[in-house]
Amino acid sequence: MSALGSGMATVAAPLYVASRTDDPLIVSAGAAVAWLPWLLFALPGGVLVDRVDRRRLMVVIDWVRVAVLMVLAAAMVTDRAGVALLYAVLFVVNTGEVVFRTVAQAVVPAVVPRSRLERANGWLGGGTQVMQNMVAGPLGGFLFVVAPAIPFGVNAGTYALSAVLVGLLAGTYRGSLEPGRRRSVRAEVAEGFRWLLSQRLLRTMTLLIGMLNITLTAALAVLVLLATDRLGLGSVGYGTLFTCIAVGGLLGSAVGDWLVAAITATWTIRVGLLIEAGLHLALAASRSAVVVGLALFVFGVHSALWNMVANSLRQRLTPPALLGRVGSTNLFLAAGGNCVGALLGGVVANRFGITAPYWVGFVVALVVIAVTWRVFDRATVAAAYASGSAPAAPETPASVA
Repeated sequence: MSALGSGMATVAAPLYVASRTDDPLIVSAGAAVAWLPWLLFALPGGVLVDRVDRRRLMVVIDWVRVAVLMVLAAAMVTDRAGVALLYAVLFVVNTGEVVFRTVAQAVVPAVVPRSRLERANGWLGGGTQVMQNMVAGPLGGFLFVVAPAIPFGVNAGTYALSAVLVGLLAGTYRGSLEPGRRRSVRAEVAEGFRWLLSQRLLRTMTLLIGMLNITLTAALAVLVLLATDRLGLGSVGYGTLFTCIAVGGLLGSAVGDWLVAAITATWTIRVGLLIEAGLHLALAASRSAVVVGLALFVFGVHSALWNMVANSLRQRLTPPALLGRVGSTNLFLAAGGNCVGALLGGVVANRFGITAPYWVGFVVALVVIAVTWRVFDRATVAAAYASGSAPAAPETPASVA
């Protein structure tokens, strides 16, 4: 539900800014508001997740977001909401999202049996995909036309519902860092980072996510130009390309646990790397909208499966005391890759041509495959599944008050 509200606000925010100003600098500042919290607060947020009761932290974050969004909605109703207020509220909301996503990943292995982690992560990813990428877009745009305040008010309502539902989880979910053992934030971040570097499998996957996010975001940053200049698509066709990714992601989330069990996590990862290379090759070489749409659909399936396996492996292997910091390090590197890729995509395309970012992505993917293929051998991944550090949750769902 909170993904639905977030998606509507994501659509409504730039529409509101555009209704107030046509200054490109002010409009583009929205991207900084979206990404800056990930770079500033991901790592210290992981320390917080490992220090406090994780369920209570999620509830507090949701209610804070409810409060600031209601202030924004009220200001819009009274026509007192400027762009500065909108960006300030979105900065608070996105900061909460950074910590909330970290703590949510840390809570999953405490409430889901280890044998069902893939299914749980798949359902979470699928639900987010449907609500945020397929339902929220058109609904948010429609509600904004009715009244600009409505999408933000609905977003506040979804966060309130999320707070209530999370609050109904019985039990405590405190991180394992006891007050007497606490050190500086910097020292605790470093502890999580050192542990991650000592784990060959998780270290490789985390670095892969950061590196591949650079080339992927660079590719998507100029996709609108590729769609119009090479594929001859209009705005509807361009939007359809992203729908292909969303539909593929939904399918991958729905059948992911079965598919991973059938072909093993090792080949899920390896085939996924091949798909990454194939996507960039299709975008670079093809002038067919059908081929590009199919490639994006297959990429959507792969993306869902990759996230499912990566999250499950991290939750299996990471000690409970480090789940927040290890998860936040992963999110920090992923967000950093997104920021770098968004900048490089335009620079490379402007200097070397519209297809240049895709050829670069193809070459990088081939190098990654050659370097990491043996890291993900069947014995290593199977051992990780069999001997995870995190204690298994009971083989029954978490009780709800």
